[in-house]
Amino acid sequence: MPPRPAHVRFYFDEDVLGLAKVVAALRPEITYPGDPGAELHKRLRPPCVLSYTGAKDPHWIPIVAEQGWLIVTRDSAIQRRRAEVAAVRENGARMVALAGADAIGKWDQLEVLMINWRRIQAWADQPGPFIYSVTRTGSPRQIPLD
Repeated sequence: MPPRPAHVRFYFDEDVLGLAKVVAALRPEITYPGDPGAELHKRLRPPCVLSYTGAKDPHWIPIVAEQGWLIVTRDSAIQRRRAEVAAVRENGARMVALAGADAIGKWDQLEVLMINWRRIQAWADQPGPFIYSVTRTGSPRQIPLD
């Protein structure tokens, strides 16, 4: 029996590429730039529509938002990146930023992700635009988009 198509819901930005490859090897609904696709749990994830890394935020955010994917990134200074915030707002994107000193290495990023995973899954069902900043120990913080 051929695998059924995977329903991709999450896009991991290239700044968490190491984490993305670990998690995408476990979950068929996760993709990242350059993802060649995979078969997992009798689901076939297609190659990512962004086949390369190095795209600037104003280029890839609209593409990911158009797919309906929730973005996972690592950006402790997201509120100061006005072009990125504007791209999220203007394209109705949904973003979760792994923040703080606890999200620097792949292992620590995985911990922050897993501690917040149930929230992130729920946010994937919410309409955008929004950006949430999450850490290992603190409450999620919504970033103003204006």
